[in-house]
Amino acid sequence: MGNRVTREDFEWVYTEQPHTQRRKEILAKYPEIKTLMGPDPHLKWIVSGMVFMQLLACYLVKDLSWKWIFFWAYGFGGCINHSLTLAIHDISHNVAFGNKQAKWNRWFAIFANLPIGIPYSASFKKYHIDHHRYLGGDSLDVDIPTDFEGWFFCTPLRKLLWLILQPLFYSLRPLYVNPKAITQMEIFNALVQFSVNLIIYNLWGLKPVIYLIAGTLLCLGLHPISGHFIAEHYMFLKGYETYSYYGPLNWLTFNVGYHMEHHDFPSIPGCRLPMLSCPEHRDLASGASGACLPAQGAAGHEAKQSQETLHVKKIAAEYYDNLPHHQSWIRVLWDFVFDDSIGPYSRVKRLCKLAKES
Repeated sequence: MGNRVTREDFEWVYTEQPHTQRRKEILAKYPEIKTLMGPDPHLKWIVSGMVFMQLLACYLVKDLSWKWIFFWAYGFGGCINHSLTLAIHDISHNVAFGNKQAKWNRWFAIFANLPIGIPYSASFKKYHIDHHRYLGGDSLDVDIPTDFEGWFFCTPLRKLLWLILQPLFYSLRPLYVNPKAITQMEIFNALVQFSVNLIIYNLWGLKPVIYLIAGTLLCLGLHPISGHFIAEHYMFLKGYETYSYYGPLNWLTFNVGYHMEHHDFPSIPGCRLPMLSCPEHRDLASGASGACLPAQGAAGHEAKQSQETLHVKKIAAEYYDNLPHHQSWIRVLWDFVFDDSIGPYSRVKRLCKLAKES
């Protein structure tokens, strides 16, 4: 358990990403899945409530001692901020206002960014498109660690440090791997963010600003919710490059754990992804490294469905029943640190041809 990671390179493959073909097959067999696509009418209200909750928290923490500032930043505010980053992830797919109102989605993402304290939403949108289009693409998918990260962070202690520094690597890696020109929306994002930070500072002092930024950095680092960074695409089982998580933290993270389903259908908002596979109604059998495979022949119980679900509990379930998935993000983090077969190199990479820009 204290040994160096055994991998010395990424898992190079010479096939296309699996999501494109599976999407075609599922849509051909179940065209009614298209009814799940489109905006989530509740998302804008949930996100707005979270933003105003953090602004209220800024007022409440202004007179606390520094130890309590960091305590509440990690235990409460950071959880909300991490959740907001995942709301921004959903919004980047235009599910707040729909594809016809793309600009409204971009502006609303900037609004959702405000409690995070650091301008993030516009840059995330720019690179997240490539993550879906070129999953695992060498020099294109900036979600893939660099060779330095894979080489250096190869012992339990170093991997633990790497998890703590995740916000740093996620923010700086794009500048090295796939630098792009700064857009007007990124400039606008930064101006709005720093202006709001300054307003909060002038109203209530430095502590609320530190509360917001510290919460973001701490909870994007070593935190149970941050297990999704590792769970989504790190290769816990050979041959599988995307994994879903079906645990309770999906309630706090806009169902980002349904990641296999999300990559198959990025136009379906997180609130509807469980309708594709409904794994909570299955019996599960434990698999390797915290990943799980459903027990063969297990029968799921029927649950009452609202009319909105269109009785889609069984839609496409057979495409996900036998895929490995995670039950615990904490277990994912533990295995990542102490399993010497897993490290930053545990990612599938491929060479991708650049798509023509429209």
